[in-house]
Amino acid sequence: MHYNRSFGFTLIEVLLALSVFSLAGLALLNTADTHFTSLNQLEDKMMAEWIASNQLVEAHLEKSWPPKNNKKGKVELAGRQWHWLQKVIKTTDKDMRAIVVEVRSDEQSELALTSLTSYISKGSAK
Repeated sequence: MHYNRSFGFTLIEVLLALSVFSLAGLALLNTADTHFTSLNQLEDKMMAEWIASNQLVEAHLEKSWPPKNNKKGKVELAGRQWHWLQKVIKTTDKDMRAIVVEVRSDEQSELALTSLTSYISKGSAK
């Protein structure tokens, strides 16, 4: 007797293989989404730190003493509006002030993307 037996995958094996590949595809998509989200957050933080650094340099170049408290403004960078706020804090030394610059992507945002602090002395403001 001669049996004609075909060799191949059964329907269950094919469905199992498809389910394994679909799960792997979903995991890959999830990883890519997480990567792009982290990349965008890192880019926003980097630009916010540039803006804060620039504002601190401007505060050091100002001639007025004490520096203006709660000074705020907008800057356009990379086609977006960024909002910054300068806070001046008294220190134990009457001739020195701490300047904190916070940067937000939205003026109404409660949390700042970044916050940088610098110190300025009365002698350097002249």
